Amino acid sequence: MSHCRKGNLSHFAVTIIGKDRPGIVADTAEVLYRLGCNVEDSSCTMLGGEFAMILIVSHEKPFSKKKLEAEFGLKNLDTGLSAFIRSLKDDEVCYLQPSGELCLVSVYGSDKPGIVYRVTRELAERGVNITDLNTKLIGSPEEPVYVLMLEAALPPEMSVDDASALLEKLKKELSVEISVRLITPVSL
Repeated sequence: MSHCRKGNLSHFAVTIIGKDRPGIVADTAEVLYRLGCNVEDSSCTMLGGEFAMILIVSHEKPFSKKKLEAEFGLKNLDTGLSAFIRSLKDDEVCYLQPSGELCLVSVYGSDKPGIVYRVTRELAERGVNITDLNTKLIGSPEEPVYVLMLEAALPPEMSVDDASALLEKLKKELSVEISVRLITPVSL
C-alpha cells in the first residue's frame, strides 16, 4: 500500500554530511525551522567519524530549492557541514508499505571485500527490496569480524525460508555465517 503527498507542498530530499560533533542535528533543524520547512521523514547515523543525515522536508508552494541551498550554504560555512538538496516530484514522495514479508538478514565473517555486494546482488536479482542496511567491523585489528545487518521486504511469492535457501551457497563461497529471520514492522 502506498499514498503520495500532493497538493500545495514542495518536497525536497536534504542530505547532510560532516565530521561528527554535538549540534549537527540542531544546526540542520534550525535552518529548516527558520525557513518554515516541515520534516516529514528522516534518518541519521554516525559512520566512522562522519555523521550522515537524510531528511524529506516540505514547504508550501512557491518555495525554491535555491532558497534551501543558500541557507544551508551560509550555515555550513560556519559548521563545516556539506549539504545536498534534491527537489522531489509528487510521485517521488510516496510512503510505500512493503507487500511481502519483512525479514532481517545477518551476516558475520572475516572481513573481506565483496560481502555487501554479493549478498545484496543475490537479493536484488530475486526482487528483494532492501529497506535498511548497517555494517560494522568488530573484533580485534588482528582478527577483524565483519557484521552486515539488513532489513528486506520480500516479494509476495517469497518466504523467509526461500530467502534463507537462496543465500545458503554464499555462506560457503564467502566463508560467513548468514541467518534470515522474520521481523514484525514497528509503527512509531
